[in-house]
Amino acid sequence: MEESNRMKRLPLYLFTIIDNLKKEARDRGMDIIDLGMGNPDQPAPAHVIAELCKRAEEPDNHGYSRSIDSVETELRLAVSKWYKRKFDVDLDPATEVLPLIGSKEGIAHISLAFLNNDDVALVPNPAYPVHFNGVLVAGGILHNLPISAENGFLPDFDSIPPDVLKKSKMMFLSYPHNPTAATATPHFFKKAAAFCEKHGIILINDLAYSDIVFDGYTAPSLLQVTGSRKAAIEFHTLSKSYNMAGWRIGFATGNADILRSLAKIKGYIDFGLFKPVQYAAIKALTGPQDCVHKQVAIYKKRRDVMVSALKRIGWDIPKPRATFYLWARIPDKYSALTSMEFASLLIREVGVVVAPGTGFGEYGEGFIRFALVAEPSRLEEAADRIRKILEMET
Repeated sequence: MEESNRMKRLPLYLFTIIDNLKKEARDRGMDIIDLGMGNPDQPAPAHVIAELCKRAEEPDNHGYSRSIDSVETELRLAVSKWYKRKFDVDLDPATEVLPLIGSKEGIAHISLAFLNNDDVALVPNPAYPVHFNGVLVAGGILHNLPISAENGFLPDFDSIPPDVLKKSKMMFLSYPHNPTAATATPHFFKKAAAFCEKHGIILINDLAYSDIVFDGYTAPSLLQVTGSRKAAIEFHTLSKSYNMAGWRIGFATGNADILRSLAKIKGYIDFGLFKPVQYAAIKALTGPQDCVHKQVAIYKKRRDVMVSALKRIGWDIPKPRATFYLWARIPDKYSALTSMEFASLLIREVGVVVAPGTGFGEYGEGFIRFALVAEPSRLEEAADRIRKILEMET
């Protein structure tokens, strides 16, 4: 029962190891504070849940969902109106919007739709794992673009070798960035769009955290760049803004031809979104947005609490302007450990779960990521537990 070569190309999924360590710690009776996975801990908005329940009571909504269904037409229109309101970007709902079973699904399938075995995908590293794993599953060639604090966690396009550029077909971006929480400016997106157009590269932006921004920062859309839709698309999700992570719904926007190919590959694999979830998504996008503002305020408070708490124990971390993550260099005392070893130490000794930096690619080594998915009191407790590790004799 030998796995395919494409499966063998995939890196070790470190989060499976983390889950096993969590289970072992729980089996020992340890109280776990889980800040590892970016899994929102707050409920979806009440009016969105009510719409889901209402629509689930309608028998006609339980069959297969097809793109020609009226609910998908309504959802596409809702997305286009949301885009206009949020980014002042006009989209054709029929051709420039594509609903997805979560943005992760769409990001994985875009590589299947476009990459041949000799095509290169340019992916900043560290990155959300599906950006590079999707390339490997599709059989494409992965070229990492190292990003670091020294370059603002933005890729240096001029560093890409000419022979790589000749074979490059796609580039992935994601700002606000997971895992580093870095942000980008409209100027950066303009530069990226011009670079990709010059070299005939499809440009993809994962804008999952467009709403989770602080301190006056506004996350720009790639599609705000004039002419970007010549060969660019953007992915969004309702997981973060509306706490609908388990509902599995997102959407892609942008170039109609690219979206048509993405829809084509999806047509061979899935049967679309559960209709009640689509109706609920329409409610989320078109209804009152107080719930989003409230959620952002919650994450801002958690960010401030955790950064301050860690600083008090001697671990100074930059305060991000977006996402609900903290990207932290491993303390000097433990710099000889890998990120996986340090994350394992925190789980085993004090029951605090974080994500090891190498789970996001080789250039994440030396870092860990905190996901702020716990109440402030638990974040304070997590920092207090970590203090014991920092004070421990080695």
